[in-house]
Amino acid sequence: MAGAAVLPYNSIMVWIPLLLVACAVTAVACARLCRAAIAAGGPGAGGGADAELTLGEAAFLAGGPGRVTDLTLVSMHRARRLLLAHTGWATVVDGSGGDELERAVLGAIGPEGQAPVPGLRPAVAAAACVRRIEEGLVARGLAVPAPGRREVAAGARAVRGAFLLALALGAVAVPLVPTAERAQVLAGFALPLTASGLCLLLGRAESYPRSPWASHAGQRLLAGLSAEDPLTALATRGPAVLEPELRAALGPR
Repeated sequence: MAGAAVLPYNSIMVWIPLLLVACAVTAVACARLCRAAIAAGGPGAGGGADAELTLGEAAFLAGGPGRVTDLTLVSMHRARRLLLAHTGWATVVDGSGGDELERAVLGAIGPEGQAPVPGLRPAVAAAACVRRIEEGLVARGLAVPAPGRREVAAGARAVRGAFLLALALGAVAVPLVPTAERAQVLAGFALPLTASGLCLLLGRAESYPRSPWASHAGQRLLAGLSAEDPLTALATRGPAVLEPELRAALGPR
């Protein structure tokens, strides 16, 4: 009887500390992600709700600097200032004039007049005119500042790590206890696993089709834009709305 009385205590000493570690890590990770998501969302009302967006601003809010580059390339292609080949190369047809974004694209292509599209994105994203678009949107409360985006991404990584840690600790704990007690161990580890899994699912539901670049106010403005115009549809919905040849020209993102 003494042995029977000691066995449950020893079993508890094996798996309860592991469960406490999993619960603590999960709680900290979920709290971090929730705080970051709330802060990144910006004000729930107001915050630029009466503002208007240019196409470049809408593209940035919906897809960041890469979407701005895609919009500019397609706009120049349709205006016959640039030729986008299905092989993924951009060739300059008319290098005169244009706005700041078009000049940034031409500068990224260089004097040879031809460049692969994937290589243009980082160059255009670093252009001063794109940075000014971002700074203006952040100042108006329509875009999430870069530190906020980084914190949300770090919070999501922390929650995924907490989920994997709870899974690993549960897998370690189950074989260490008698068969009769394993259901209790599984039920215990279901708590941090469920919490971290739900946190990730809720975060994904909140951000899809939300863009990580736009605040709540920016999202409302994007939702109010009509997609009837092809360039507006490209800005807000991405290259999926383009014909296959242009999708191939823009290449992977």
